[in-house]
Amino acid sequence: MHWRQIKDRLSAKSMILAVAFANSLVLLVGLGLLIKSIPILEKKSLFHLLLSSNWHPLRGEFGFYPFIVGTLEVTAIAMILAVPVCLLSAIYLSEYAHHRLREIARITVDIMAAIPSVIYGLWGVIVVVPFVCLLGKWLNTPTTGYSLLAGGIILAIMASPIIISVSLEVLRTVPIQAREAALALGTTRWEAIKHVVLRNAFHGILSAVILGFARAFGETIAVLMIVGNVPKVPTSVFDPAYPLPALLANNYGEMMSIPLYNSALLLSALILLLVVSAFNMTAHLTLMRVEKR
Repeated sequence: MHWRQIKDRLSAKSMILAVAFANSLVLLVGLGLLIKSIPILEKKSLFHLLLSSNWHPLRGEFGFYPFIVGTLEVTAIAMILAVPVCLLSAIYLSEYAHHRLREIARITVDIMAAIPSVIYGLWGVIVVVPFVCLLGKWLNTPTTGYSLLAGGIILAIMASPIIISVSLEVLRTVPIQAREAALALGTTRWEAIKHVVLRNAFHGILSAVILGFARAFGETIAVLMIVGNVPKVPTSVFDPAYPLPALLANNYGEMMSIPLYNSALLLSALILLLVVSAFNMTAHLTLMRVEKR
């Protein structure tokens, strides 16, 4: 019996160490990026780097403002396009669809989540970019198609599997008794969904949206291929942009020999890591609250 207790304690401690090691990886990555970012922070203040629009690395000017604005705007467009469609899809699958259709839809959503981002990027170049170009001509706004709108459409498609999957699971956790009680009071099915199901699942749906936002915010390859990559603040959805992930993917390998440029790129990676981590943490904490309720 004594030996079994020792093995049990050793197993518990080894699992704790494994969890601590896994969680410490994020801190180690962040610490490494911070150390590599020190040279640029010693030359320029953080506020200057974040608020300046001048990006001329060979002249020592590193303004992240166009890249931050481009990242936020393309992600916002993706969320505006994705959230209503994903939420309505999750409601239909949860409350109206036959269980066979629900299972087929779940398989399709899982397949969409597993498709490599480069495939989405190629599809965007072949289909979405020409569509945006035609739409710009129709609206008398000339554009090459490589724009914020094209990037937002692709990111909306890529974020949809996460939002639909998490929202569907949250909606299914609402007890069936709550639906039956609402219907017994004389409400219609939609009224029961709107006033009972959605109200109880609100925090979980919000977490799904946050996770989708984090997925879109950090996407690299697909956006890199269709957003245009011009380091200017966009003034229209038909203008090209240059998100932070694309900046890193385009330049880091070539600019490692220039210390200050290298440090500036790693600072942008640190900013990206902090923002995505914050959104993921918020989503997980919200989901924990829903589970406790």
